[in-house]
Amino acid sequence: MNKNSNTYERYSRQIILKEFGTIAQEKLMDAKVLVIGAGGLGCAALQYLAAAGVGTLGIIDDDVVALHNLHRQILYTMEDIGSFKVLKAKEKLNALNPEVTIITYNERIHNNNAFKILSEYNIIVDGTDNFASRYLINDACVLLNKPLVYASVSQYEGQVAVFNCTGNTETIATNYRDLFPIVTNDDEILNCAEAGVLGILPGIIGNMQACETIKLITGIGKPLWNTLLTYNLLSNEIHQFQIQPTEMSHSMIPKTEDAFLQMNYKMNCQSELVPLEIEISLFDRLRESGKVEIIDVREPGELPLIDQFPSIHLPLSQINESNLEFTGDTLLLFCQSGKRSKLAAQILSRHFGTDKTIYSLKGGILNWLENRNS
Repeated sequence: MNKNSNTYERYSRQIILKEFGTIAQEKLMDAKVLVIGAGGLGCAALQYLAAAGVGTLGIIDDDVVALHNLHRQILYTMEDIGSFKVLKAKEKLNALNPEVTIITYNERIHNNNAFKILSEYNIIVDGTDNFASRYLINDACVLLNKPLVYASVSQYEGQVAVFNCTGNTETIATNYRDLFPIVTNDDEILNCAEAGVLGILPGIIGNMQACETIKLITGIGKPLWNTLLTYNLLSNEIHQFQIQPTEMSHSMIPKTEDAFLQMNYKMNCQSELVPLEIEISLFDRLRESGKVEIIDVREPGELPLIDQFPSIHLPLSQINESNLEFTGDTLLLFCQSGKRSKLAAQILSRHFGTDKTIYSLKGGILNWLENRNS
């Protein structure tokens, strides 16, 4: 790179950084990054990726700019309302940095276009706001072996992770299904339109996505490989959690492109038709029948100890590592409050399918004991 060129001057403040230099800048200029979603997360990530000099930026979104977008999607203005986001994003990003090639896809990501579009890029940045799209993007990235920079926001909290790549060959790369092995229903967790979001939060988290992308491209620092970072805006608390790969989550990913094309991600993220939770009265009737296996999914050492009836101790954290062999056709699961047992019931239901009937005790064993003693 010629130090006398305008290009060098544009990026000079990052080029002079120790361990960055012209080599890292040239890697950025050669890179191709796809940002899926030109909303709150995408707007922030796109601006800083373009400013940093990522050579090619792809943007996929089929939405138009609306007034309620403007408090957080600051790439757009009042004059852009009613216009397609990808077209306005390209216009603004070209004005920011004409050296960057902007490719737009004025459409929604789906099974039939995912492979064709994602295969053209080195890194995928997920800025979507629904579970169906996230699972779809994740599975396509795994099949195409593409690094995925994931993020989500709601109200005052956000999270970021880097999936499908690691810093060494000895570590198994995790993916989105390792974080959420049970397909989350879109009506179980409120999105920004329903729960709200403070406008600055997507900017903070979207910039973190851009930062992780730049680290992946240039090789500087330590990206969030197999790690989930959470940020609470109100308290400024930041936590990091290691994500462990599981055989069960990987088994849910289609093995081929043809299998991927047959997946109905939208349907999979709709509510379960069969309730998994049962009230205390039914739990007791089934328990007393003697025709069930009762499973305690609490962790070792949790109190109170339960000796009122026999049970199998299988902690939720070990379910994916277990051989999952049960003799009974009906399984009753419990934990302290009912939350972990419900998740465990979903995991086991997907593992056994229709071979077993699996229930979770609503309210947990503490609720059961309280009602028993009242």
